[in-house]
Amino acid sequence: MKKIIFTLGLIAISLGVFAQDGGSPMNKAMNSVSHSKDFLMIQFGYSGWSNSPDSVKSGFNRAFNIAFMYDMPLKGSKFSIAPGLGISTDGVMLKDHTMDVAGRVNTSDVTFPYSTANKRYKVATTYLEIPVELRYRSVPDNANKGFKAAIGLKIGALVDAHTKAKFTGPNGGKTTDKERNKEYFNPWRFAASARVGYGNFALFYNYSLTPLLKNSDKYDIRPYQIGIALSGL
Repeated sequence: MKKIIFTLGLIAISLGVFAQDGGSPMNKAMNSVSHSKDFLMIQFGYSGWSNSPDSVKSGFNRAFNIAFMYDMPLKGSKFSIAPGLGISTDGVMLKDHTMDVAGRVNTSDVTFPYSTANKRYKVATTYLEIPVELRYRSVPDNANKGFKAAIGLKIGALVDAHTKAKFTGPNGGKTTDKERNKEYFNPWRFAASARVGYGNFALFYNYSLTPLLKNSDKYDIRPYQIGIALSGL
């Protein structure tokens, strides 16, 4: 994970220098007027599972995403195309259930055993993503002002999947048990995205077009995220 964040940091610096230099000759030709690049995007909010088992309930779930985008304006309009690179994380807190990622109960399909032994139980996933957006900005020359809207697609590769259980041990001490296994998870995720806001702040919604689990006959879980996005520069 540290290597991925370090790589994204280098890309961010490169994009900043590239933007200051005016970009490629093709991009310079497309820019008949000044156009702010709007290349940093941070999202945080709620993460949930659509089509999850009826008996499996979740609690205070968290989502956090960061992406570095390069805004390429469409000549003569307030629209632009923005590809990028980012990281997307989800933390889903299960209530009175666990997720058997180790395959103790069934090796062919994941199961959600009932359990009240855990104080907290989280299913966490991390994706390395390539987002692409079609954007509209009412103030093209300043990414920190005006109305913004965007729709797009995110292509993600799963880099980590694990569960974390917190419970009280036999001696009364607090214990944490983590299990890391990507076997039951779909290695790729395609997600639709939408964003609307003003200035640096916006509301966003991401919905997975592919199921969370691979080769599952029982579950067609589709993760989604909703929350607040910060963008600019």
